[in-house]
Amino acid sequence: MAHPAASAHQEVHYINRSGWLRAAVLGANDGIVSVSALIVGVAAADPSPSAVLVAGIAGLAAGAMSMAAGEYVSVSSQSDTEAADIAREKQALIDTPAEEEAELAAIYQSRGLTAATAALVAREMTERDALGAHVREELGLSEVHTANPMQAALASGLTFSVAAVLPVIAAVLAPEGQIIPTVVGSTLVALAALGALGAKAGGAPLLRPTLRVLFWGAAAMAITAGVGRLFGVSV
Repeated sequence: MAHPAASAHQEVHYINRSGWLRAAVLGANDGIVSVSALIVGVAAADPSPSAVLVAGIAGLAAGAMSMAAGEYVSVSSQSDTEAADIAREKQALIDTPAEEEAELAAIYQSRGLTAATAALVAREMTERDALGAHVREELGLSEVHTANPMQAALASGLTFSVAAVLPVIAAVLAPEGQIIPTVVGSTLVALAALGALGAKAGGAPLLRPTLRVLFWGAAAMAITAGVGRLFGVSV
């Protein structure tokens, strides 16, 4: 697709960060919540430091790999679908160019242009970059939104690992008999910081994202603690 000409008026658009930011926030949030919940659940059943440490490290390693692999497979599927759609569009431009140009004009007309102006714009866009125009206007794809499997996998796996270290460290440093309150408290602080950081990186208001991650993180830890106490055997 052709690159737009550089503009003297540069604006900051946070949507440009949507691909890696979504994966990074998802990875970090899942790292904190899942490993914290695992540690709390294990500690509720068996508060021995060795059991908690093994559970935390195992959860970190398995979760990071699962998160990275899941993101890669998921985004790869999206990328394959996009590539297939683009290939079909490319072939359609070869087989039925007039119909494709008329379709492009209809899209512009549906957005408020007059029929004559829409036809003129469609003609000029077709002459300049027909495939790029159809990919943007008909398929709704752009370089910003195009799926990037490796970027998503690395962002998600790395942020999961970094975030998951926090509850493990909190469990290791917790005073004897205080693993659960220490992990819960540190996790809630980390989640609040993550929610605020993600909102700021995306240019969104801080309060709602922060409360959202706090609620779901607290709910996950409460449920796993309940399961641990219900089915575990303290030693």
